[in-house]
Amino acid sequence: MIRKIALSVAILAFGVAPALAASSHYYVEHAPNSNKCSVVPKRPDGKAAMAVGSSYKTKALAEAAMKSAAACM
Repeated sequence: MIRKIALSVAILAFGVAPALAASSHYYVEHAPNSNKCSVVPKRPDGKAAMAVGSSYKTKALAEAAMKSAAACM
């Protein structure tokens, strides 16, 4: 009985792990000294680069926001 429960929990953990990894966010990063923007998977720290807008669920959404952001032109 315990073995079946442990096996079920292990299978569930392996099934959930990829779904959690896929829920990443993208950010538009603005370098203040060069006025260049880029899309990054981690939130900028605010010291070397600033975040433009909020987080975006896909890279394509972040790239579209970067093209229309006033700080990135």
